Amino acid sequence: MEQTVSSISLQNLAYAFIPVVIVFLILAKWSLSSKRAMIAITRMLIQLLLIGYFLVAIFESDNAYLVAFILVVMVAFSSWIALGNLPVVKSELVKTAVISITLSAAFTIFVITQGVLELTPWYHPQTLLPLSGMIFASCMNSVSISGERFYAEQSNKSSYIKARNIAFQASMIPNINALFAVGIVSLPGMMTGQILSGISPFIAARYQIMVMCMVFACAGISSAIFLMLVKGKSFQLKNTSNGA
Repeated sequence: MEQTVSSISLQNLAYAFIPVVIVFLILAKWSLSSKRAMIAITRMLIQLLLIGYFLVAIFESDNAYLVAFILVVMVAFSSWIALGNLPVVKSELVKTAVISITLSAAFTIFVITQGVLELTPWYHPQTLLPLSGMIFASCMNSVSISGERFYAEQSNKSSYIKARNIAFQASMIPNINALFAVGIVSLPGMMTGQILSGISPFIAARYQIMVMCMVFACAGISSAIFLMLVKGKSFQLKNTSNGA
């Protein structure tokens, strides 16, 4: 039986916010701040409603320079967001985050697009941008978790080696859990989307294996690079933060 993806009306889409409202009610009941979550939800709405228009224009342009510019923007935003919860001066670590995410993402993107997919041209936006988005998001989350845990350990007077190892392990927990759960607990986004589009589950599984490998790898590499680069800066940044 052929499957097709049905269009979701805005009225039906509103039902998706019922569980979201429940979470906000819990935050209010427990006297917890909902400001950051509210900002995040609002930004998500605006970004996703607008991105459709931009993607159509980008796909139709088929311009390598435009695609490269989009990738640079993605690096900048992911690096800045990754540092949001760190107990240090944010601006001091931007360069470190950019280097970590760029090196990890560039290497992973090259292996996946040229080794696995043999993408031609290399900048094919319909393929490169969605995959890059997954990779940047994974790097961003990994750097954020490792950075937060690293400076927490440093504040407890842990040595650099101990803080680094604990932080790296913490940053990999979500990705390792995802590897355990995939196919049993969850069918991840790409596989679900392809199955809903009517693609064979066997082919969809191969693509999902590719995605899981690239997400796991880029998370680990970006976190490791970040933790190595902050070695000489850890105490200086911690003291700057404490004095603020």
